[in-house]
Amino acid sequence: MSSLPKRARTTVKPQIPEDELPSFLKSSSESEEEKDDDEWEPEKKVIRKAKAPKTKVARAQKTTPIQKKPTVARRKTKKITIKEEPDTSLPICPSGGKEELQLWQVKKEEDATVESPLAKKSPSKHIDFIQGHPACSLEVAEGPSTSMAATKQEVKVKEPEEDFTFDEPPLKKIKTATCPQGNPAKRAESAKLNEDHKMNWDIVQILSQRTGIEEWVCANIIRLFNEDNTIPFIARYRKELINNLEADVLREVQQTLEDLHTVAKKVHASIQKLKKEGKLSESLLTALLNCQTLEELDHLYAPYKTGNKGTKAQRARQLGLEQAAILLIEKPNELNLLSYVKFNAEGLSTIEEVKSGVQHILADMIAKDKETLDFIRDLCQKRYVCIQSSLAKMTSKKVNEKDVDKFHLYKNFSCNLKKIQHHQILAINRGENLKILTVKVNIPDGVKVEFSKWCVNRRWRPKAFANPELMELLRFSVDDSFKRLIYPLLCREIRSKLTSDAEKESVMMFGRNLRQLLLTSPVRGRTLMGVDPGFKHGCKLAIISPTSQILYTDVVYLQFGKEFHEAEKIRKLLLDYNCSTIVIGNGTACRETEAYFACLIMKKYFAPLDVTYCITNEAGASIYSVSPEACKEMPDLDPNLRSAVSIARRVQDPLAELVKIEPKHIGVGMYQHDVSQTLLKATLDSVVEECVSFVGVDINICSETLLRHIAGLNANRAKNIIEWREKNGPFVNREQLKEVKGLGPKSFQQCAGFIRINQEYIKTFCSQQGQPTAEDHKAATNKKEGKKKTKAAGNTVQKPNPLDQTCIHPESYDSAMRFLTLIGGNPDDIGKPDMEQKINTMVKKEGLEGIAKCLNTTGQTLQIIIDGLTQPEGFDIRKDFDKPDFKRSIVCLKDLKLGTILTGRVENATLFGVFVDLGVGRAGLIPIRRITEDKLSKVKSRRTLGLGPGEKVIVKVCEIDIPRSRITLDLIRVL
Repeated sequence: MSSLPKRARTTVKPQIPEDELPSFLKSSSESEEEKDDDEWEPEKKVIRKAKAPKTKVARAQKTTPIQKKPTVARRKTKKITIKEEPDTSLPICPSGGKEELQLWQVKKEEDATVESPLAKKSPSKHIDFIQGHPACSLEVAEGPSTSMAATKQEVKVKEPEEDFTFDEPPLKKIKTATCPQGNPAKRAESAKLNEDHKMNWDIVQILSQRTGIEEWVCANIIRLFNEDNTIPFIARYRKELINNLEADVLREVQQTLEDLHTVAKKVHASIQKLKKEGKLSESLLTALLNCQTLEELDHLYAPYKTGNKGTKAQRARQLGLEQAAILLIEKPNELNLLSYVKFNAEGLSTIEEVKSGVQHILADMIAKDKETLDFIRDLCQKRYVCIQSSLAKMTSKKVNEKDVDKFHLYKNFSCNLKKIQHHQILAINRGENLKILTVKVNIPDGVKVEFSKWCVNRRWRPKAFANPELMELLRFSVDDSFKRLIYPLLCREIRSKLTSDAEKESVMMFGRNLRQLLLTSPVRGRTLMGVDPGFKHGCKLAIISPTSQILYTDVVYLQFGKEFHEAEKIRKLLLDYNCSTIVIGNGTACRETEAYFACLIMKKYFAPLDVTYCITNEAGASIYSVSPEACKEMPDLDPNLRSAVSIARRVQDPLAELVKIEPKHIGVGMYQHDVSQTLLKATLDSVVEECVSFVGVDINICSETLLRHIAGLNANRAKNIIEWREKNGPFVNREQLKEVKGLGPKSFQQCAGFIRINQEYIKTFCSQQGQPTAEDHKAATNKKEGKKKTKAAGNTVQKPNPLDQTCIHPESYDSAMRFLTLIGGNPDDIGKPDMEQKINTMVKKEGLEGIAKCLNTTGQTLQIIIDGLTQPEGFDIRKDFDKPDFKRSIVCLKDLKLGTILTGRVENATLFGVFVDLGVGRAGLIPIRRITEDKLSKVKSRRTLGLGPGEKVIVKVCEIDIPRSRITLDLIRVL
């Protein structure tokens, strides 16, 4: 009974009634039962329960273990719910079919017999949360939903076993019942965001508006991300749920989603802080819950920050003038400003001070009104608003003149917000940060005039007759609000949005360049000589075998009169190792080294070998050479020689070598240090994961470094896989991955489709070990387990599966086998012409959609199955990408003439143009305006007009500036 007065006291503290606040504003110290009373039941019921708390007494009196268990489970569940909250999501509602709904209802009734009273409350919350959609879920297909797992410990324990069974996966039912191609599913709200922070906006709608993607697709993407699915897995194996979006689009959506989550979390934190301080009013709460950007939140929260003296409006409210401001709008005929004059009170001693206080309050009300802000933003969109930059005062005394010259284009710069380019924004921001430029947003006077008229005559027009004195006060308030509050807010919003968009585009450009670079076609089957050029310290040489083994390393000095002696040494090395390909890094002394080798090749000095050379980007090689990874891989090699090995391997297998280097050190893109480093790292890491996953890795021969970049894996899991392989021998099939420590069902689901098992290697291994290899292999596994048993201890024999060498996911194995039965194919014929012929005949006869319907799967999944069955063993998606150019001669900058037609290769892509390597020692620039759609290759599908590193192009020389070493090019076409 002692808890009753305590509860009564807590309800008096807030300035607004508890029942008017969202659920997340309730005090965390309240019990679950008290929250339920305040949130979901009328006030009378709450009072009645407070007067007769019999149920609480009864709970306290029961001491039997049967009654204690639900209480303990409930407490534990509450902790688990808070911890796992970001990973929970609301399942998408089935688009139709009575069977799913009936099965869901049966499942609900079964759960109701076991659930605690707290657990019964969960479905009602979800029903209230979904607006206009039935409270149905995908429990039929996926097992218990995550919302049920949050309230029932037993279901949570069983969930992994039911969610990820790969024999006949439940996800097939999801895809066919929920949203097949052309019949999108009904969307559901995001439980992850809105249940925690009940904002006044819908995350699915906002996400759709900002990304331009359909709402049903956005809802599915939110659910997939909430379930911890990776971008490569979603892009390849959940195409029907995302309407065939590409991986880079998913990254954009993911970043936008994270921004919305950040806003909601900060709004929640601000509300909690204001509530604790007793400063939260109903109007402020509504305004905070309306915030969609961090700029809007900062604008509202700024007056309440710790140490703030308070705004002019706050000080006026403390003087008791808020009622006068409200009366001016609501009942101006009842307002008498003289009645507020107090001669002995500071701020109220004269009528002018009273008017000033009322003006400040009205200006604050106008600046925080959502409708008013929406109007002025829309007005700015329609009018000519520009951004201007000029040289800052006293620049020459503080900054180097060379730095000032870099910004000569922006000394007197002005551009419309709708036409300004992303690279211009980044350049202006850099100049402003260096104190070289001053930047301002210019809003024309016409906007202010139209805004003032609209406010006085419509939005803030008094509801009754107001005398000229009060109308003049209202006009002054509108002008003051625009000049002092709204205009600075608009400037901050415009600059912030321009910067944010420019940074995102710059980061996406980094990602596209990196992807193009990583997917450069490998040069296999060649012995290569890597050369790291240098003057004083010589050129470092490294010869590697076709399998990337280091055969020889040395240092040669091509200067100081030793050219002939070193040429003899190089010739002997090339002949001894039968090496006819030289890879030169593009660093210091690259041009001199290239000229040296080109001269020897033209003289046929290396005969009978037909030697060619190529130039490769060596960015990051020196950083890698002293990294722990390089020390572990090449412990006995000098760091200078390691860089030469890395240069050679970059041509032999670019992906396997470049993943060892931190992506931002690879040297693609521009304005690397001017963008958000967190966003840059996350995007580039995601691109690396996408490339490695889509190419796939042979798990029995790949390195730990490459393995850790597979979707669903990390450094720990990759290390455990390598240890398992060393102890137990090679993996025979994908199912053995489940035996690896730390690799659970979710990780297996994400990574399994991207891991390959070479069947020839397994057959060779089995033949060497004899017939009982599988049993011996398993016995050895069980023997090494000791007292601990692995997950698959019940299995006795591990057999190879031909489907493990394909891109087909284990969850689709059942459909793949049924498809093979349908066409009369044999799994051992995968990748052979006979298999391709049978599949083409069947597809031509029945059609892709007809076969998919017969197999009870989707067209996208069937296409993956067909690709996996028809692709030959060892298929590499990088074969469609260009290889490096191998040359025998050299061209100089002075040899170029205007109008010369050249073939080059894209070296780097930026926001303002593309740099092309012409082989003359200086890259030429194709301005972005000269890259048009009709000049691009029709074969390659593109989302943008941007060219990526490695692409081969035909260009025409338009301008040559030899003193500044600048070449301007025009794009003719892409090869």
